[in-house]
Amino acid sequence: MSLMKTLAKVAIGVAVAKGAKSVMERGRQQQGQTGTTQAGGGGLGGLLGGLAGAAGGSAGAGGGLNDMLGGMLGGSRAGGGLGSGGLGGLLESLGGAQGASSGSGGLGGLLGGLAGAAGAGGLLGGMSGAVKKAPPSNDSSFGAVLNSQFDQTPEPEIQPSQDQEATAGLMLAAMIQAAKSDGTFDDAEQQKLLKHLGDIDPDEAAFVRDQMQAPVNVEALVADTPEGMGQQVYAMSVLAIDLDTGEEAQYLHKLASAYGLQPAQVNEIHAQLGVPSLYT
Repeated sequence: MSLMKTLAKVAIGVAVAKGAKSVMERGRQQQGQTGTTQAGGGGLGGLLGGLAGAAGGSAGAGGGLNDMLGGMLGGSRAGGGLGSGGLGGLLESLGGAQGASSGSGGLGGLLGGLAGAAGAGGLLGGMSGAVKKAPPSNDSSFGAVLNSQFDQTPEPEIQPSQDQEATAGLMLAAMIQAAKSDGTFDDAEQQKLLKHLGDIDPDEAAFVRDQMQAPVNVEALVADTPEGMGQQVYAMSVLAIDLDTGEEAQYLHKLASAYGLQPAQVNEIHAQLGVPSLYT
């Protein structure tokens, strides 16, 4: 597979579970029931808990994932370029990169040292094996490659470059760090995530396991993030959680502050992802 495909599988899994959870929450509200989600029911691990049933029925329920999430996860079958929409398009727009190819440095030329730095330790030190298997470059933007990995897109998958694989690894690390921020990502939930990923490359599986076992470390994540990519990494962090606990809000505040993001920028990212604002 690839780290890019693994990132897409994690994102789509979270999307399916969040969509199903939203439907259930609306049902409870209509019945006049109140209460909050139990500890362990939120975050990436809790969301993936219901994937076995949700994934099988997602394509035709409520218009599918594109309807549930405003078309965020991948290009629409109805038309439009893969690089111009979906989750990949959102990430590119946050970085100010419009159609930048990996040959010119990936997301707006920001990734020059990321693939090499992957083998130099830090939070991303374990992904060098997966990155080195990818070709040095391609003619597609990061957004187009990411969108091509989603199963519901009819276009063929695009093989990611080394820079794009390194970026996907960074995004995966961000999602898993965020999922652990409320302290509920236990061993059972980690196994659910690995099971959902299916038959992935040993190097990719090892990288995901390392990320799940590593302590939450905002400083390390920020240190491994190329300059100018803070908004993209922050967006993927938001995607991985429910934002229904104080711990998650504190984590996002700390991450946003470390990236130097202003409250208006943060709230705009939340608005694009369809989640509550962090700041009032």
